[in-house]
Amino acid sequence: MAATNRPIKRALVSVYHKNGLDVLARAFIKASVEVVSTGSTAKALRDYGVDVIDVSTVTGFPESLGGRVKTLDPHIHAGILADMTNPDHVGQLRELGIKPFDLVVVNLYPFEQTVISGADEASCIEKIDIGGPSMVRGAAKNSASVAVITDPEDYALVASRVENGSGFTLEERRWLAARAFAATAAYDASIIEWASTTWPRPESLTGDGHEPTTEDAASGPSAADETLFPRNLTRTWSKSHELRYGENPHQKAALYRDPLNLSGFAQADQLGGKPMSYNNYVDADAAWRAVWDMSPHIAVAVVKHNNPCGLAIGDTVAQAHLKAHACDPLSAYGGVIAANAPITMEMAQGVRPIFTEVMVAPDYEPGVVEFLRQHKKNLRILKVAQPPRSATQMRAIDGGVLVQSTDLIDAPGDDPRSWTLVSGQAADEPTLRDLQFAWRAIRCVKSNAVLLAHDGATVGIGMGQVNRVDSCNLAVERANTLADGANRARGSVAASDAFFPFADGPQILIDAGVRAIVQPGGSIRDKEVIAAAQSSDVTMYLTGTRHFFH
Repeated sequence: MAATNRPIKRALVSVYHKNGLDVLARAFIKASVEVVSTGSTAKALRDYGVDVIDVSTVTGFPESLGGRVKTLDPHIHAGILADMTNPDHVGQLRELGIKPFDLVVVNLYPFEQTVISGADEASCIEKIDIGGPSMVRGAAKNSASVAVITDPEDYALVASRVENGSGFTLEERRWLAARAFAATAAYDASIIEWASTTWPRPESLTGDGHEPTTEDAASGPSAADETLFPRNLTRTWSKSHELRYGENPHQKAALYRDPLNLSGFAQADQLGGKPMSYNNYVDADAAWRAVWDMSPHIAVAVVKHNNPCGLAIGDTVAQAHLKAHACDPLSAYGGVIAANAPITMEMAQGVRPIFTEVMVAPDYEPGVVEFLRQHKKNLRILKVAQPPRSATQMRAIDGGVLVQSTDLIDAPGDDPRSWTLVSGQAADEPTLRDLQFAWRAIRCVKSNAVLLAHDGATVGIGMGQVNRVDSCNLAVERANTLADGANRARGSVAASDAFFPFADGPQILIDAGVRAIVQPGGSIRDKEVIAAAQSSDVTMYLTGTRHFFH
């Protein structure tokens, strides 16, 4: 292993972020390393006492085009790419009068920070680094001879190897090279994410051979949408921190964030309580999305194991919470609470006696956070700046990833004005409001899902069952056993996330006293299902839209 060590005698340093350069400077001076550098990096190193050679001295060409061209020159890249274990490369360098580099230290222009600052397009373009990634990739490719560093956290390691004269082994250089390739790949992925939305395909290219092929079109109309489904799905997420464990204690987990999104749920500000766990994030994200399905109404959701055990709208956030909690007080123990309106002191006092893992809201009225910190020390208090805005959802499968457009309440069948009345009398205004609430609420319930609602609140939820009959029975049972024996099913309305395949499911709801049902329709036995409703004069609407949630 020792035979593969390459001492560091000549280094190329060009960094945008100057933090930690003093550590390298001291090592360079002590080991008498020849240092080639650019612009502001050269100035910073000189300030630390390093005798720096300017890149322009090596290239014989000044920095030009406002700094766009500095290191893009054979005198630099040949010195980076020469494999010093290859006699031909060594000979060519000698003939050309070019000296090789043993170390390349580069970090890149702050493209991500420029984008999220709200800078204009021209400013973002200027922060697309060209020379930096070229040097990094060249050095990484040539790990046989060159060590490449892109992370300031590695400066102390480099300094120690410079000072003791050992340099890095081939195995170590290759590990550093892999990290460097990951850094440039992530950098390019952020540029791709920005460019795909900032520079969408213009209509002028339609008809110029850029349409999907017949084979692509067969997969559905969405195959033509390059924004949602690009030919190559290239994205990057930056590690925020590791979690205590994953879904279970024997699993490892970490949170990664989209570097171009500062306002999403993953970027929530935690204002109090214990650190978030993997399951906390999953449940709180589900609750956060559920309440925004109800916008512009004030809504509160109580979620447990990625399913709502209560969801309601109200005139105030405290009233909405009271109604949501009443749906299933038993399951609310240890749950997650989300609201789409600022948390008031009245709601905070209502939550105080309830063991709750997480609370998430767009804001908190004055004094509320302090009250919660004092009376619920372990409660994780999250503040999220923006409603959910992701246009796509991804789910990993072995060997790949599934991508779909986000299921929103925006399909044609989500508008009650488009519903088809197939049984009973047209719903009066209060009943129609409850049906609309139930239809919006069903989107966030795991399939198979059947939900009972009354007065803008869930009263019984049947979720995650493998047949719709069980979901109907569960919804009725929970409606009638979780409220001190009150028969909450009678007089409620029901929603089903998909069609009823047989009449037995709606018959359970009808027998329980449900007064109106909304469902997609589309079963080959729709006539039987509708007939069951008609025979009891129960109002039934068909939406033509499904909201499965797996």
